[in-house]
Amino acid sequence: MYLTKRDEQFLNGDFGAAAKMAMNILVQLGEVLGADEMLDVEQVHVDGCIYESEAHLDFAEKLASLDARVIVPTTLNATSLDLQHPNAWGYSAQWKSQAQRMANAYLEMGCTPTWTCAPYQTEFVPKFGQQIAWAESNAIVFANSVIGARTNRYGDFTDICAALTGRVPQTGLHLAENRRGQILFELKNIPAGLLCDDAFFPVLGHYLGKRAGDKIPVIAGLPSDTSQDALKALGAGAASSGGVAMFHAVGITPEAKTLQDAFGGNSYERVEIALRELNDARAELSSADGSQLDAVVLGSPHFSLQECLRLAELIRGLRVHPSVEFIVTTNRIVSEALRARGVLQTLTDAGVQLCQDTCILLSPMLRAEIRVIMTNSAKYAYYTPNLIERRVVFGSLRDCVASAVQGMVVRDEKPWEGPSGE
Repeated sequence: MYLTKRDEQFLNGDFGAAAKMAMNILVQLGEVLGADEMLDVEQVHVDGCIYESEAHLDFAEKLASLDARVIVPTTLNATSLDLQHPNAWGYSAQWKSQAQRMANAYLEMGCTPTWTCAPYQTEFVPKFGQQIAWAESNAIVFANSVIGARTNRYGDFTDICAALTGRVPQTGLHLAENRRGQILFELKNIPAGLLCDDAFFPVLGHYLGKRAGDKIPVIAGLPSDTSQDALKALGAGAASSGGVAMFHAVGITPEAKTLQDAFGGNSYERVEIALRELNDARAELSSADGSQLDAVVLGSPHFSLQECLRLAELIRGLRVHPSVEFIVTTNRIVSEALRARGVLQTLTDAGVQLCQDTCILLSPMLRAEIRVIMTNSAKYAYYTPNLIERRVVFGSLRDCVASAVQGMVVRDEKPWEGPSGE
């Protein structure tokens, strides 16, 4: 692999031991991926700041001890602790200590404490065509698809290495020729009411991920006014059930103004998606049956301001049932905006608990008694049974609110029924 003089300086330790270590990792990665050279990135989002094991902590503290400093703007993913309310969620003393040390190590390296898995909903939004190195699956697919920035799927350790050097291997989705669609999904006879239901998009994403694998799907037939939150939910679902790092939505996403633009001359397989396929995908997202409900959990990825405002509209004047916990995770920016608007009080009065900084999949914040959870997130529904060993019921945001208030699972099936009601 060709290395510039500056790359060689990194490898020689001219910019310090931490940068040398980081560049060595990236060069080895590039050789494994078959890259011809490295390229500059202008922004990094680090997922490795989540405390999951001693190895994660050791790596971060090793870099910090070597006086590591990021050289490009670097945001931080959700961590393993609600840093501003560490005593509110029943974390063990050891967990709090380790997670705080992990957070401190990344702050020492000069990272920006955004603490969110949705950095695209902060001020640090990359530009179309910008080369970046983002980790966190939903952030990656959103950046590539909805924004049109360019990133591969960077994981723990390689993310901070990119931040310390400003370099990554020139391969994969960094290159225009690798960003073209590979498989076409056409929506057929989907009821209009379902197309504007918030539950439709995560279900579609779940189906796309399983069917597309690591190919780049192209979707034809989405409403032209599809919101960014809907695309966020779609991408998060597809990145969880499959290896999707980018999708095109014809007429919506920036690199797919037309079907021809999306495929760029590639030949492709054509797949029709009808109501039957969506109902099958929806059923897969529920691992619990019956009416038992212990908690409603929202915010995987983190809830946006718009999602929180809609939740407030739905729950205003109501009260969460005493037998149910209602938890929403978001970032600090959204929390402050809700507080300034008086909306946080509306949610609190209804019995909703707002949590920030952390991830409800990778943080031990749920009481042991909570066994059945309802969510509107395909990502959370997909990972929860194995990661935190709870059963899940998937539903729309309206379903989640109705269920939380009644203290039992309530789901509106009408949007999912065909013309005959079947």
